[in-house]
Amino acid sequence: MNQGPLNAVRRLVPILACAVVSSALWAAWLGWDQHRDVHPDGTTTGPYAAWQVIGLVLTLLAPVYWAASRRRFAAAVLGPTAGLTVAAGVDWSDDSSGLFLVGVGLVMAGTLLATAAASTVIAAARRDGRQPGT
Repeated sequence: MNQGPLNAVRRLVPILACAVVSSALWAAWLGWDQHRDVHPDGTTTGPYAAWQVIGLVLTLLAPVYWAASRRRFAAAVLGPTAGLTVAAGVDWSDDSSGLFLVGVGLVMAGTLLATAAASTVIAAARRDGRQPGT
């Protein structure tokens, strides 16, 4: 029996699941804060506070851990990268300067590198911890 399409679906579902979870986490942590803070001296900061970005990064460890510990490296790396890239692109697309594309590219590159590094560490730790006698 040919299981080509079924095998492709089995590989794609974890990637899509991680992407959807990552986009939902973006919406939960960053999607609701759309205004910049104006300080008394006229400078502006934001729209995100450091605690929001830190919270996003820490909660993203859950889907990355889930996928990497099951040796689904494509899901652990590509899922969050795709999810955050799409979320950032949608969230920032109303920027009239067009510079949002630079930010989206940086989100993509940073997520790709961070999830690849985290996946490598998680897989190594799971391999060492799961099979202590071998």
